[in-house]
Amino acid sequence: MDTEVRLSFNRKVSFADGHSFGDVGPYERWLGTASFALDPNDSANTNIVDLQYAPQNAKGLVEFTADLEIMKPVDLSKGNQRILYDVNNRGNKTALSSFNDAARNPDPLSLADAGNGYLMRKGYTVVISGWQGDLLPDPNLVVAELPEALKDEKSLHGTIRQEFIANDKGVLSMPLSGHCVIRSYEPTNPEGAILTVRELEKDDRQTIDPDTWSFSTIAPDITGSMKVTPSSTHLYMRDGFKPGYIYELIYETKGSRIMGLGIVGIRDLLSFLRYDDVDANGTPNPLAGTIEKVYTYGQSLSSRTLRQFIYDGYNADPSGRRVFDAIYPHVSGGGRLFMNIRFSQVGRYPRQHEEHQWPSEWYPFAYSPVPDPFTEGLDSVLKRPDTDPLVMHTHTNTEYWQRHASLGHTDPRNGDDLEIPNNVRMYVIASAQHGGANPGEGDFTQQLPNQMSNGPTLRAVLSLMDRWATDGTPPPPSRVPRRAENTLALPDEVLANYPDIPGFNLPQSPSRLPKYNYGPDFDKGFITEHPPTPVAGQEYPLQLPVVDGDGNDIAGIRTPDIQAPVGTHTGWSLRKEGVAKGDFFSLTGSFVPFARTKEEREAARDPRLSIEERYSSHGDYVNAVNEATKKLVADKLLLQEDAERYIEAANKRNPLDPNIPLLPLTLNNS
Repeated sequence: MDTEVRLSFNRKVSFADGHSFGDVGPYERWLGTASFALDPNDSANTNIVDLQYAPQNAKGLVEFTADLEIMKPVDLSKGNQRILYDVNNRGNKTALSSFNDAARNPDPLSLADAGNGYLMRKGYTVVISGWQGDLLPDPNLVVAELPEALKDEKSLHGTIRQEFIANDKGVLSMPLSGHCVIRSYEPTNPEGAILTVRELEKDDRQTIDPDTWSFSTIAPDITGSMKVTPSSTHLYMRDGFKPGYIYELIYETKGSRIMGLGIVGIRDLLSFLRYDDVDANGTPNPLAGTIEKVYTYGQSLSSRTLRQFIYDGYNADPSGRRVFDAIYPHVSGGGRLFMNIRFSQVGRYPRQHEEHQWPSEWYPFAYSPVPDPFTEGLDSVLKRPDTDPLVMHTHTNTEYWQRHASLGHTDPRNGDDLEIPNNVRMYVIASAQHGGANPGEGDFTQQLPNQMSNGPTLRAVLSLMDRWATDGTPPPPSRVPRRAENTLALPDEVLANYPDIPGFNLPQSPSRLPKYNYGPDFDKGFITEHPPTPVAGQEYPLQLPVVDGDGNDIAGIRTPDIQAPVGTHTGWSLRKEGVAKGDFFSLTGSFVPFARTKEEREAARDPRLSIEERYSSHGDYVNAVNEATKKLVADKLLLQEDAERYIEAANKRNPLDPNIPLLPLTLNNS
């Protein structure tokens, strides 16, 4: 049977101060709750781990709830009859920041919160709901409230692993979850817990004297003095956490929530909004009769959520109807999302230095079927032609160095290029970093952050996706680095090809991907090996984008910042001395400006041409940016409005002026 869905709204507010967005008019936001009652015996739900232990109502259904927001035109007839479902990232809304270049605001109301207004001008109805069940209730986040698994009315017990990295000095206490908005699993046997530390991921773990740490927190008492207080949700280090060092805690806990319900809730909510007129209480669907197409966008963790959603078959609702016509995963790397496990920790994900052994990069990686070199099993992310959506997938350079993106389009047996399926397009934003124009963490990294904007590419790709799903117009061919084109190569080859830039250190290697042993029942949703151990002789082959003489990616969508560069852009950044020097810092990138003059370049022995050797005048630079935008617009990989923004930004910045910092172009949202 179909899931019973009930909607309730407690707040309806005007968006953007009532501003009218072109022909679409003003927007409004409806905020409330989606309630679900799901049949645990339905074959569409039986792969949810521990669902048999979920409390049931009088009808034998499993209940859970999720925060809900619908941002829609006041007059839906003036919209484009399309839902864009924003898969929130750790409870944070992403659609407005991604497509509208807006600053993130949990409660967007003002015109400034609309950014450049792109989604509104196009008439999209944006839907956001909670799905991540380990977030603490927070008015600034979109959360889901999922039931705890109870066996014989008792909480499930088990062993879990946590990791902590403090980059600042003087940190004495941290939440067990690693984040203040994520629920912590409480210890049931504190005396049996083991805490280790190591500087780099590859180093041996060193056990820490239990007299030097405790399950405690530090906070001011009524007098204002700092006091250490026992806590079931925090870890306290008497002498503080060493900046950049990796602390790992293994302990016994209880209270596992049924996390797999969260992603199923996405399926059932969007199916309801698309197909049903009224909810289970007879309350009208506020979008009934107005929706022709349903799309979804996810960024980073949320994009892995989408890949897992498709892989698990959830794009078919319990009645077999397609949920999403098209999906847009952005910066997922080769990963999916392992949330459907007992004692799940949804927000953790592997990087070279941080949380390296967490299971989110796991075969299959590609959308097309290719054998696993270690099991010879044959699998793929897409495998249900009747309900599989169209896929528009974008990466940045970061995902190749940190998140094993090459495995998404190469054969894991030998590294050969794979044929990307006809219903998939994959594009790489050349030399960009994972988080787009995010300033990065300059206090911890060796170089300036990479602040290239990803927004123009995202808008172009969304536009292409809509045309493809609407009238079948195929988007341009995929643009990814390929071995056959000599734009993808083994790490040693890529590193050897980098220009020898003075003061610019190179990584030793990308984040590697051995196959780990998480225990015999990992495929069933249970991790029993803490910490996991790499399987001898089983490591997936990784490849990286080849760079040009400036150190910028050759392949992919080369934005005006790369076609008319003022420096070298990377999707990786290295940690400074004192914070695990030489390892990657999370998912940030680097920017190394060119020398301004030939004289400066030669004095520094910089092999990259200087600004004055590249551009004879400010006008020459503007022309180079203009030519780059023309190419991209002609290829349908840049919208005309964004081409104009690039040119405007170039006109405002003369790279030959020594008083103007050399930085990536900043686009005007007005």
